[in-house]
Amino acid sequence: MTRLPLLLTSALVTTSLVALPAAAQSTGEAQPEGAASGLPVETAEPNAPEQEPAFIGQTRAPQPAEMPGVAQEVVAEGLPQLWALEFLPDGRMLVTAKEGALHVVTDQGEAGPAIEGVPEVASSGQGGLLDVALAPDFDDSSRIYFSYAEPREGGNGTSVAAATLVMDEAGGGTLQDLEVIFRQQPTYDNTKHFGSRLVFSPEGDLYVTVGERSDEEPRVQAQELASGLGKIFRITPGGEAVEGNPFAQTEGALPEIWSLGHRNLQSAALDGEGRLWTVEHGPRGGDELNRPEAGLNYGWPEVTYGVEYSGDTVGGGITAMEGTQQPVYYWDPVIAPSGMAFYDGEEFPEWQGAFLVGGLVSQGIVVLHLDGDRVAYEERVPLDARVRDVKVAPDGAVYAVTENRDAGSSQILRLTRED
Repeated sequence: MTRLPLLLTSALVTTSLVALPAAAQSTGEAQPEGAASGLPVETAEPNAPEQEPAFIGQTRAPQPAEMPGVAQEVVAEGLPQLWALEFLPDGRMLVTAKEGALHVVTDQGEAGPAIEGVPEVASSGQGGLLDVALAPDFDDSSRIYFSYAEPREGGNGTSVAAATLVMDEAGGGTLQDLEVIFRQQPTYDNTKHFGSRLVFSPEGDLYVTVGERSDEEPRVQAQELASGLGKIFRITPGGEAVEGNPFAQTEGALPEIWSLGHRNLQSAALDGEGRLWTVEHGPRGGDELNRPEAGLNYGWPEVTYGVEYSGDTVGGGITAMEGTQQPVYYWDPVIAPSGMAFYDGEEFPEWQGAFLVGGLVSQGIVVLHLDGDRVAYEERVPLDARVRDVKVAPDGAVYAVTENRDAGSSQILRLTRED
């Protein structure tokens, strides 16, 4: 394997629904008290300037009055292009590589050999080995769960597998007793919008987020309960529909569905109350923060902010419709979200209770400060790199997985507070 093991480097671098008047977005009018300037961090022209948010603070929230200085340290470099990171109980990191490999990386930045037993993945385009999560009883079971773009007859689709991780003294290991517990259906033949994040609920159920496969023909199935495209699922650790799922008794519906009307979900995390929050990719504009609830419809592709990549309207250009949910927050232009963590640590007291979202296009971490279930402030931590995943370490430091698509490589950065 090329460029493994890795060397630690230590370069530090400071780094109620009320229509919102359009003027408030640029002047700071009607913004929460305490913002340093009342101005949002985003100043670029929106792709759909005629679209207005449904309520104050739904987009372009102000920056907070106090923002911490952030120092960044390169923990590991020369890694293959990564997609996800999960901390193991001993402090090492389990990472997924897009091309289809699992590695264990030490806190000194050394990556072990590829773990054996990973199934074949469809890695072209946006496919690959995607998210990874430890089973709630990992300390006893050593079980892990991972999502991936699975090659199938007639195309591919997002699947979820479970396996026992058996590590060896060389820093590698094998996957044993592997079982594919869930397959998104229908199969479709392209290389886009697989999702996917895995989040265990406090009850031990597994949320699985997926995409709607992008193209105009399949994406309409995000509105269809008989299709697994553009959905969030809630399944048991064995892959069955959880008892009490909202459509379990609906004729023709997939019983695993939790919510519908999603585009391409690559960010998901629980808040401090154990509730699921997600951020999904919009079109040109329209990235959405949502708190998905059982049985609710989040609109795509009938209702959305933003426009098609061509500049045309999406459908009828509708941003609100009865029976669909408004996003808690949206971005236009997009941040291109990937990876998400709820901050509950001591390193950054200013971020306590905030969500940290990786930005591929915005090339850094987006920090969302909440007031109840609304975004009060938004700040950005620039990293000058596409951020594919974000995790909070046990000591409260923030770890960011960056990617260089041209080079097919990644770094892992450690962010700490700079006094």
